[in-house]
Amino acid sequence: MEPTALLSSRFVMPSRPRAVALLLVELARPEPDLRRIDQLVSSDPALAMRLLQAANANYFGLTGQIHGVSEALAVLRLGQVQAMVASAAAVPGYPSSPSFDITQFWAYSLDCAKVARSLAGLLRLNQQAAFTCGLIHAVGELAMRSGMSQVVALDARSRPLGLKRSRVERRVFGFCYTEVSAWLARQWHLPSLIHDALLFAHAPFDHEPHEPMAGVVHLAIWRARARQVRLSENAMTVSFPSLVAEVMGLDIDLVLQQDPIDWSVQEPGRPLI
Repeated sequence: MEPTALLSSRFVMPSRPRAVALLLVELARPEPDLRRIDQLVSSDPALAMRLLQAANANYFGLTGQIHGVSEALAVLRLGQVQAMVASAAAVPGYPSSPSFDITQFWAYSLDCAKVARSLAGLLRLNQQAAFTCGLIHAVGELAMRSGMSQVVALDARSRPLGLKRSRVERRVFGFCYTEVSAWLARQWHLPSLIHDALLFAHAPFDHEPHEPMAGVVHLAIWRARARQVRLSENAMTVSFPSLVAEVMGLDIDLVLQQDPIDWSVQEPGRPLI
């Protein structure tokens, strides 16, 4: 299947039920807490995607200028946000699979977003854009799994959140999940910085001109996936994308220091981001 055919098929990404439930409660309050809304939306790739798509629409005259959820919330009315959250609540849950856990996918995406934001801060790049890139960089995997039956068959060769997944997909299909995410970002009229970072994330410095944000996403993906598969110290050293890191003036110790807190053990009501 060609990418254009894949993207023409209907793809509705499910949201985290907990994030949706908490947002509906918050938005129903007489005076909703915007910071809390920002935190909750930013914890869910699907909701963040919907808000960014709406804020970058032609209607507001800001197409391609809104990089993050907080910027989107400054543009959208709370009524619009509430409608999008309510719509997300009606989306069916993602079908279960022995090889793919949607809950793990959500946790991984948020993990990657936080690492990307930290690395962007070190390099004085746009941290909101970096967080967004990390949060939505793998939505292409869901789109591929929804529209291409062959993708699921690859799980036997490479785990969906494995380190080699993009290489296996490119070898078989000619493109990988981050490139599909980039094509979706273009459809949603997201900023070119986000599109380019996702498009070249699999090989940040193989194209001219170089986009430093692609390098940030590349390193964040490596770190988040290394956590998911629980790589040993030796395996991390061997698999570390040292050439990308060197170009960006980073080393493995500095990248590992950007590890986010394990939010899965946080108490209800504590900050999410």
